[in-house]
Amino acid sequence: MDSPDKPNKPNKAPRKFIPIVPLQEVMREPSTPGASEEGAWGELYQAHEKIYPRSVQGIFAKWRWGFVFLTQIIFYGLPWLEWGQRQAMLFDLGARRFYIFGIVLYPQDFIYLTGLLVISAFSLFLFTAIAGRLWCGFACPQTVYSEIFMWIERKVEGNRTARMRLDSQNMSLEKLVKKWYKHFLWIGFSIWTGFTFVGYFTPIRDLGMAFFVGNMSSWEVFWVFFYGFATYGNAGFMREQVCKYMCPYARFQSAMFDKDTLIVTYDTERGEPRGSRSRKSDPATLNLGACVDCSLCVQVCPTGIDIRKGLQYECIGCGACADVCDTVMDKVGYARGLVKYSTQHAMQNKWTSAQTIRHIFRPRVLIYTGILLLVVAILFGSLFARKSFKVDVVRDRASLARIVSGGKIENVYRLQIMNAAEKRQHFKVTAEGMNELKVMADSEDWVVESTQSRWILIRLQVPYDSALPGSYPVRFQIQASDDDETVQEKLEEKSVFLIPR
Repeated sequence: MDSPDKPNKPNKAPRKFIPIVPLQEVMREPSTPGASEEGAWGELYQAHEKIYPRSVQGIFAKWRWGFVFLTQIIFYGLPWLEWGQRQAMLFDLGARRFYIFGIVLYPQDFIYLTGLLVISAFSLFLFTAIAGRLWCGFACPQTVYSEIFMWIERKVEGNRTARMRLDSQNMSLEKLVKKWYKHFLWIGFSIWTGFTFVGYFTPIRDLGMAFFVGNMSSWEVFWVFFYGFATYGNAGFMREQVCKYMCPYARFQSAMFDKDTLIVTYDTERGEPRGSRSRKSDPATLNLGACVDCSLCVQVCPTGIDIRKGLQYECIGCGACADVCDTVMDKVGYARGLVKYSTQHAMQNKWTSAQTIRHIFRPRVLIYTGILLLVVAILFGSLFARKSFKVDVVRDRASLARIVSGGKIENVYRLQIMNAAEKRQHFKVTAEGMNELKVMADSEDWVVESTQSRWILIRLQVPYDSALPGSYPVRFQIQASDDDETVQEKLEEKSVFLIPR
């Protein structure tokens, strides 16, 4: 017997194989006939191309090297200067004292650091408003050390063409020797830089002895090599990338620029249309501008930009392009100044140098100057009027008040006397502010050695019925004198005296 007919099932569609495509393949641009694999990537990442700056001579190059010598003489020379019997510039974090020539500062003098930071900020605002990234192009440590490292590189590997040829050729004995010799000099200079940096926080003569005998502390070793590694990496390898991608100053500089700020500018009206020509040809007959399109302005730029495209945030204002352009103009017999320091308004309105300078000193610059001078005057006035010692008054935390023999109420205080003078001083302490207030202490004369501090214990007593319960202000009078008992200065510190209920 035949089985009953079963309903027909729909035919299943064959399964399709869906390949898993890597993310790299998804990000590829549509391929074109003949396109190589290297050119198939999108623009999400652009490989870094090494920049080979060409050496240049000129007024701005001289100024730049002048700042290199000035800043490095100060940096490497200051730790070796002596002031009396100590290092002239020393930030002794262990002892919590900062020696700056004849000034001794304590952590309580943090206000002076604040003033210094305010001066630095307004100086940066002022210089930027006047001449753009003047700091970046001439005095920034990144620029200074990059110049030094590139000078070493040129001395070892040769000029720009020789360096490019050396990097492009296969490894050879000559290339190996030059590369290792260059890095040997870089590393030696970097370690010396790190050693000098640590010498501002540890007496550098003691540090030098410990360095050579291998007896440095772990922290000293860490900071010498850390700062040396930072110098080696930033100045030897990263160079312009620090200025272009890491430095925040390049990003917010536009907020401090205006059309009367001096910047490195290319005279488009005079230079265009650009083109090569012989020295004897007349550019007017060839319908060409003064720019001979030699591209030397690009070759000397430490950040690899073309100044002829206008102001760019990568420009550090070093003036190298202006120097090399003036050299080219001299060779072809044209007037200098095709690339120069000028302002946007000066270029648009064709101002003379006198008119340009007159517009530079605008209200914005005058306000910055006035604030800067005021802060400098306040800071140095405060340093000049500063006492030779400081006192901190700390109440005893064990007991707010207590009753002692004789029916008196006593409050206990601890005074930290910090001698900021470089001589021994004697201190006497008195107090006032309440009736029949007496000072009880183990001594009437406390001696604090030069640039040292000392804690002393002071007890204040009043009769039990001399005042109602509450808090009463009291004033400590501290008098300083030298070994001849000649009174030098007096200082007053405030506190409170508590009477319990």
